[in-house]
Amino acid sequence: MKRVVVTGMGMINSVGNDKESSFKAICEGACGIDTITLFDPTEYAVRIAGEVKDFDPASVMDAKEVKKADRFIHLGLKAAQEAMADARIPEDTDMERFGISSGSGIGGLPAIEKSSIIIETKGPRRISPFFIPSALVNMLGGFVSIAHGTKGPNLSSVTACAAGTHSISEAVKTIICGGADKMLVVSAESAVTGAGVGGFAAMKALSTRNEDPKKASRPFDAERDGFVMGEGAAALVLEVYEDAIARGAHIYGEIIGFGESGDASHITTPSLDGPARAMKAAYNMAGKPKLDYVNAHGTSTPINDKNETAALKDMLGGKENCPPMSSIKGQIGHCLGAAGGIEAVVCLMAMRDGILPPTINYENPDENCDLDIVPNQARKAELNVVMSNSFGFGGTNGVLIFKKI
Repeated sequence: MKRVVVTGMGMINSVGNDKESSFKAICEGACGIDTITLFDPTEYAVRIAGEVKDFDPASVMDAKEVKKADRFIHLGLKAAQEAMADARIPEDTDMERFGISSGSGIGGLPAIEKSSIIIETKGPRRISPFFIPSALVNMLGGFVSIAHGTKGPNLSSVTACAAGTHSISEAVKTIICGGADKMLVVSAESAVTGAGVGGFAAMKALSTRNEDPKKASRPFDAERDGFVMGEGAAALVLEVYEDAIARGAHIYGEIIGFGESGDASHITTPSLDGPARAMKAAYNMAGKPKLDYVNAHGTSTPINDKNETAALKDMLGGKENCPPMSSIKGQIGHCLGAAGGIEAVVCLMAMRDGILPPTINYENPDENCDLDIVPNQARKAELNVVMSNSFGFGGTNGVLIFKKI
């Protein structure tokens, strides 16, 4: 079976507009969550989110073209641009063997919301001709493929909060099956809108700590009361190991396992069994290696954090066999369909730098979340094999395992 490695990465989120500044801030415990500015949240039950700051979409596409793409595409283009530059792809690369795998949980919700308002207030004839192309999830891959000239498979995953992870596993499958030699994976989300925040708030899924936004997202803490929405994007360049070696590429790590499962249980409440099966599938595919770290889905919701802890203990045969497990959602919020991509980049950078990113805002121990969650402070550690978990509404689960080379 072909070996697949990561040779380029990029990311943008609420604590940084590139992978190096973002990762540094995450490890330092910085928090990008604050009062919402992308719309007026005054009348909303939830008024906080992790917004990307100081980002100009004209930095990644012609200013005249910006209106043709929604914000999640702008963010994805930024991450993809960084990843491609990082990978240093040779000019003579066969672009027909270079594909795209994109992912987003919701896609162009701002455009959908805006266009719905226009219909009601100004009539259907005032809808922008760019509305549909700017809102479709797969247009993330479309815009990115045009920007970088990739002509291989153009795939898209729309699997809620597992989309970023599934977009990576789909790219790995494509390379293993011979559909491409290289794949640019990009996941992005920007759903901090009235409809997005109002919808999740109506489900009672979000934290309501509006007066203390920096402390609102608190994975594994006993007083967690819901997740905080975030936005952002990540991109990774994947390629065949032998090709990467032949061209002298820098290799961040190898993808040695992936697992996928369905809960078949409840549309929004996660099960324990579904995530456990995805974790076991990835673990078995990887050859049951010694795990040095798990980047948790860790949403700061009462059920997910408890179930994820139990699932890891079940897979590894008890608490004493579990490695450190932390969640970065306290720092950047839950970036929904982009979360898995961002967390994959963080896992690979953690291996590179030998550091465990912290779980911030951990103040009140929960007996149901009793693993080493790297509370509040980053920690140096030798990391050779790491796991990343993503679980989404509809009971869709994805897990990845990376190995240092």
